[in-house]
Amino acid sequence: MDYFFYGRDRDGAGELRMRLVEEHWAFMDRFAAGMIARGPTLTGDLEGATGSVHIVDLPDAEAARVFAFEEPNQLAGVYRQVLVRRFVDLLGRTMWDFPGERDQRAGRYLILAHARPLTDWPGAGRAEPALDRDRLIAFGRLLSEDGEDWEGAAVIGEFADPEEVRGRFAATGVYDRIEVHPWTFGGRR
Repeated sequence: MDYFFYGRDRDGAGELRMRLVEEHWAFMDRFAAGMIARGPTLTGDLEGATGSVHIVDLPDAEAARVFAFEEPNQLAGVYRQVLVRRFVDLLGRTMWDFPGERDQRAGRYLILAHARPLTDWPGAGRAEPALDRDRLIAFGRLLSEDGEDWEGAAVIGEFADPEEVRGRFAATGVYDRIEVHPWTFGGRR
């Protein structure tokens, strides 16, 4: 089962995050075989982190809780909130299969589209706008942890105009709130 995690940093957590980087990477190494995408969201100037995104294949909800809440940044207080959702992969590849360059930081974004309350989530399949697959790093539907409720969509990609992508999601009429965050590839450098 694939899961999406987004740990949002506390204000002023940058120094603590930097001290824990090796511990964080060592923890993530345990999950390398199932990793679909990973990387930090960034400040507007791309100089500091605002959070961490991980999309990973795990055996069950208990393993997802361990991944989310025993991660070193979470245990040390770097994150103010951790979002955990089941992830339905609409792209079918990992970030390592992305055809673009890995070392370019500018122009990459995480877009989180939070669903309006709906009674029939299978209809959400019509809710994702058409996007250029060659520009996508990860793309999927977000479900509740038990997989019962549709809760939105997440896309990581290279976008010249992320506000245009936000507009595409908004035009579907099924999203309550749409977040746009600068993002970059994560992992050992």
